[in-house]
Amino acid sequence: MKMLFLVRHAESIENATKYSGFYEDPRPWTGPAAHVLCRDLVGLTPRGFLQCLWLRQTLRDLTGPDPAIRTSQYRRALDTAVLALPGLPYEVTALLNEQHYGAATYMTKRELYATYPEGAEDRQTRKHLWTPPGAGGECLARGVLRRAAEFVDGLHLEAAADVVAFTHHTTILALRAVLERRPVTELVDEARVRKTPNAAVLVYEQADGLFHARGTAEPDC
Repeated sequence: MKMLFLVRHAESIENATKYSGFYEDPRPWTGPAAHVLCRDLVGLTPRGFLQCLWLRQTLRDLTGPDPAIRTSQYRRALDTAVLALPGLPYEVTALLNEQHYGAATYMTKRELYATYPEGAEDRQTRKHLWTPPGAGGECLARGVLRRAAEFVDGLHLEAAADVVAFTHHTTILALRAVLERRPVTELVDEARVRKTPNAAVLVYEQADGLFHARGTAEPDC
């Protein structure tokens, strides 16, 4: 029996300062520079470090010995993996990366709609179908969902060890769509009401070739 644990990274500086930090109007960076900042430099807050301590105990209680660890390329996910499961080897994979917002990375909605008016309607009413402008821009319902399906397919080739995957909010929506065999639109609607909290652990059990949701653990810090 194999268990899969999806972990949203612990609270990042970006999470904590969304409306007072990176989202300035006008944005002071180009799109490519903003994406590099988002991927490589954004780390955890003090609260995020506390959540990693909570994850350390929680994952120790939930997983079997020597779980296989997978993490996205983003610093906030890498830091969460290293702090939550210290001393264990891990594999970095782009399949778990957050949605790539291309030239729109860190743009406020006002600046985005003023700069790229042709994509405003999709962004406002069909967010899962919106492809961010510029190089690398990635649609949730196609690009991110494709990556999620590829990651889940790869789990069937893993050894019997439990798998812990450190990833991001939007990627979790795509992974849940694949694992739970649900429309991504349904999960997007649910996320408008309540997002998966930072450092939350979603638990899945593999049986008869499919994964089944078995609950969620959320931090109290």
